[in-house]
Amino acid sequence: MNDPLIDGVKIKELKILPDERGKLMEILRSDESIFEGFGQAYITVCKPRVVKGWHYHKEQVDHFVCLQGMAKVVLYDPRQNSKTYRVINEFLIGWQNPLLVKIPTYVYHGFTAAGTEDAMILNLPTEVYRYSDPDEFRANPFTSEIPYDWGDVDKAVSR
Repeated sequence: MNDPLIDGVKIKELKILPDERGKLMEILRSDESIFEGFGQAYITVCKPRVVKGWHYHKEQVDHFVCLQGMAKVVLYDPRQNSKTYRVINEFLIGWQNPLLVKIPTYVYHGFTAAGTEDAMILNLPTEVYRYSDPDEFRANPFTSEIPYDWGDVDKAVSR
């Protein structure tokens, strides 16, 4: 990644602590500067060659961690008043590269599984999901408005 981090995006390198029983990895603590609030926790799984995205939130800040497989998480800054307007960030995250990616409001994001294994993402958003009025604004993963090529993916299933 040669582009600067999109304004408001933060990365936390996660430490894996192994012992004879297995492994432990702290993800997010309320006493860290990256922590903004807690709304809920959920897991989403993406199959290889499928894109989940694009979307953004007006109120919710997301905190993505890949718990299984490897995920390619891509962010795009459409905010005209941002110093990183039109910058794209791409992160390969998972146990081989344990990162938490904090995604600010109004920044488009999407992801796909990297490789042949499903990618399981844990998200710790700052807001609860409102079923009657979701804070989710979508764009087609292949829109020409976002200058990003997802590569060899199944366009019929991706959204």
